[in-house]
Amino acid sequence: MDKLKNRLPKLLLLLLLSQFTSQCQKMKKVPDFHVEISQPANKYEIIPIYDYIKTLEKTAAGLPYGSSSGSWGSSGSMSGENHGTPIGFEITYYATYENKYYYVDANFDVAQMQDMADRCYVNSDEDSDTPVQEFVYRDNFAVLQSKNGSNRSYDTFGDIVFGFAPQGMVVVWMRYGGANQIEIGRYQAKEVIDKDKIAEYRKKYETKYRLEGDSYEVQVKDMHIDNPSCKPWDDFRIKHNWNFDVTSDNKNFKFFEVLTEYFNAERETLLRPAILQPVIKKRAIPEVLTIRWETSAQERYISKLFFDWEKTNELLKLNSNNTFQIHINENNTKIELMLNNKKIEIDSIRIYPNNVTKYRESYK
Repeated sequence: MDKLKNRLPKLLLLLLLSQFTSQCQKMKKVPDFHVEISQPANKYEIIPIYDYIKTLEKTAAGLPYGSSSGSWGSSGSMSGENHGTPIGFEITYYATYENKYYYVDANFDVAQMQDMADRCYVNSDEDSDTPVQEFVYRDNFAVLQSKNGSNRSYDTFGDIVFGFAPQGMVVVWMRYGGANQIEIGRYQAKEVIDKDKIAEYRKKYETKYRLEGDSYEVQVKDMHIDNPSCKPWDDFRIKHNWNFDVTSDNKNFKFFEVLTEYFNAERETLLRPAILQPVIKKRAIPEVLTIRWETSAQERYISKLFFDWEKTNELLKLNSNNTFQIHINENNTKIELMLNNKKIEIDSIRIYPNNVTKYRESYK
């Protein structure tokens, strides 16, 4: 009995430490993220009146102070750090160019958001000891970090981006560093027509943003746009089944990376080995395809292919499955582009030598 009494404090201490460690591990899994509010162009500015981002952990999160900015899917500025797993949002905002107030209350798929918040998407493989994957989960990312000391191959979830287009269209993306951005969904805000609500929101707007005198009326006049439509940005969300096949006449050709920037503001980075056998899947129309390859340690290249949305959409919708064939000549000076083995024209193709980016399997 005396031995048990002597051991009891130690046992209690171990139990408390175990619970503390468990709680710390749970806390570490709570994601941190910033928030951006973007717009199609400066003339489509919106101003949040009330905002609330719902999180699974019930933590406080919201939009940054001030109006939308930047371009579709990228504002160029963001909020301070928020904590939690985003599972929805409730926002009231003023569309200056329409002189209308909108309200939206939306919920994300919780299981999807838990999964997406736990992902780490690839951006490089130079520091990796093994072939990289499209993404890994945080537990695996932590193992990779401990093996390499520091691992720059993957980016954790870091940003929620809101896009506000005309007629109450709201799109939300999740961003992982600068290399990957994935659309979560499209949501529809409702125009506020209750006069008392409009009066309340206007008063809140003028107070929150310190408008004085006739500033409100001047803004309404200066920002007005006749019959603005969300159709272009809705159209950008159209997806088709396609992949790519990159080849070269040079026997020393090593293909390393494709960065696709889509018209719908998504971004996708793919590296070896995934790019050697790319799968056909539903993707939006590419705005810019950036490919990187080597033919020696002194011959590292980047090429950018710029697409026209309307022309590319018309071509892709002719077939249920599509492949872009990108062929590089032997001396890396010319690229031929085909779609389903038929030559096509796009806006432009540019080739840049002296690429400094290196990869796990780069020429030494």
